[in-house]
Amino acid sequence: MTRSVLNLRWIPADAPPDDFPPPELAMTEPDGLLAAGGDLSPARLLAAYQRGIFPWFSEGQPILWWSPDPRAVILPAELRVSRSLRKKLRQRPFAFTVDSAFPAVIQACAEAPRPGQDGTWITPDMQAAYIELHRQGHAHSIEVWQEDSLVGGLYGLAIGKTFCGESMFSQATDASKAAFLLLVRELQARDFTLIDCQLDNPHLASLGCQLLPRAQFLARLHAGQAGHAGAENAEKWTLSVSTSDLGDYDPSVAVS
Repeated sequence: MTRSVLNLRWIPADAPPDDFPPPELAMTEPDGLLAAGGDLSPARLLAAYQRGIFPWFSEGQPILWWSPDPRAVILPAELRVSRSLRKKLRQRPFAFTVDSAFPAVIQACAEAPRPGQDGTWITPDMQAAYIELHRQGHAHSIEVWQEDSLVGGLYGLAIGKTFCGESMFSQATDASKAAFLLLVRELQARDFTLIDCQLDNPHLASLGCQLLPRAQFLARLHAGQAGHAGAENAEKWTLSVSTSDLGDYDPSVAVS
């Protein structure tokens, strides 16, 4: 049976954090719209991501919760790295950090122009919510620097052994691609098995993004949480891999 926006499930702000409909009940048009309402508290956001659900809405809209089918993902070992990017990284044009400038990264992502988009879904309330998740050790960022300037980066959430990517930005050629390559190297060192990209786009496709049926995505997501989900695994990240030889890194060969 097809659901309509008129009978969309409304979540009261005081509802339990895990009070979400099953993702299988999401609409097909618009693809993946599941519920509205609730809040952006850390507990509700974590409950959502653990169930394959994420918030996405514009300023002035209620909080909208989504679980699209199919789901865009990247398998770390299948990341595509262009020859031109490898050549550039061998010249070491960038310096890298992790979890060192999360608020600046999310602000830059919010301000980055997006083709075909007017405004940003990374509203001030969204920024505050993810900064709090970062403070608690659930959300992480990769920063790319040229001298003292932040020129690229990305952020997302660690949910078990899945990294739920949220957004990236680039103010220098290849900076966001370099950030993504370093992310994959760091994730492989930490035994992550999946990167959730939520929705596909041409940039992600160039990196090797593929579409999984929602049922397969949820199965992988839940398998990756066994023994790994929860506050006990939340921590600020420090780089555990080398960046000096990033241009020679082969994601198809996992290294520590």
